[in-house]
Amino acid sequence: MNYDFSEKEFTLFVDIHEKMSGLAEAKPLDQRAAAQVKENISQALDVLSQTPYLKLGIKPVDDYQGQLSLMGAMEVVAAASPSAYLSVEASTRLFGRAINEWGDNDQKAKWLDPLFEGKLIGALAISEETLNIENDPLTTKGTRNGDSLSVTGEKQYVINAPVADWIAVAGFCDDAYALFLVNKEAPGLTIDPPLETLGYEGAAISSIHLDNCVIPAGQVLFPPSKTDMPATIRMWENQIILGASLGLSKTAFETARDHAKSHRSGGKPIIAYQEVGFKLAEMLTLLQTSQLLAYRTAWTAETTPKEADELTLCAKVFCAESAEQICSDALKIMGGAGYIAGNKAERAYRCAKYTQIAGTSTEIARVKIGDAALGYRR
Repeated sequence: MNYDFSEKEFTLFVDIHEKMSGLAEAKPLDQRAAAQVKENISQALDVLSQTPYLKLGIKPVDDYQGQLSLMGAMEVVAAASPSAYLSVEASTRLFGRAINEWGDNDQKAKWLDPLFEGKLIGALAISEETLNIENDPLTTKGTRNGDSLSVTGEKQYVINAPVADWIAVAGFCDDAYALFLVNKEAPGLTIDPPLETLGYEGAAISSIHLDNCVIPAGQVLFPPSKTDMPATIRMWENQIILGASLGLSKTAFETARDHAKSHRSGGKPIIAYQEVGFKLAEMLTLLQTSQLLAYRTAWTAETTPKEADELTLCAKVFCAESAEQICSDALKIMGGAGYIAGNKAERAYRCAKYTQIAGTSTEIARVKIGDAALGYRR
């Protein structure tokens, strides 16, 4: 097992960091500014399209390690702007990956080229009444009518829905799993206003409703018959959440460390106090362990994907819960300064809870990990 990054990969990470940090300083990427959300996401996609980032993990890119390179780059983007990261990944690694995996050549040409060029915003809608799809079957259905389909259903918590050009809607057609590619202007599609969320305030998340929404038959993706489409999409979401957890942890640790170096109490920097040093040591240990587990998960997904499912769930539980712990400890170190809205550690703390409930929740993940340990796979 080799989780080392090459010099070229490190150069990419530095390039992405400079581009995204510069954009985050110039634009309100993580503020609830509804009028600017689409512009912000478009600019983030444009900046990232100048690098291999949007293709990583979807298309082979020379001299990069696919999923492993992607995980390292995800950490950088998520640290620079949690909201932009979530929006970019929903467009690229969910909507784009679904088209690359299950689309035909014409569909790939139509949607992937503009996606990789940063000129298209996508969304993927799968959750219905709740975020949990493990125990509740999909009820959204498409009915054929000649050369078109009529799609009816409702979806909740759709990232990018209010700003997306296209939404891939998960459901059933002809008693098989299907993804319906719905244009934002399609008759019968209603998109609710953005939700006000605890964290990720700069991401546009809302519900959508499809009432006999008519789309051409060429705008449907059918995964292979043996594919568990919801489970596959959930695993992609979990991989995205791993990157988010690393980025939040990194931001919180570095913000607390820098504060401890500069803030003085009792005539000396607070980092000189042993209890502060111990707290930073615990945070760094959790961060580096999370990185190792996430990188191993990415490497396994690239080299032996059949072995990646349970490992991804293990990483999801550890990284997501470590992120909340690291962010919480960062606020303890920063004291009153950490409790004031607007600082990076406070923002990371509010975003960290989402990493535990999104994708496969950490509680359901524990059940699945236990089943795997007993040799029983659901």
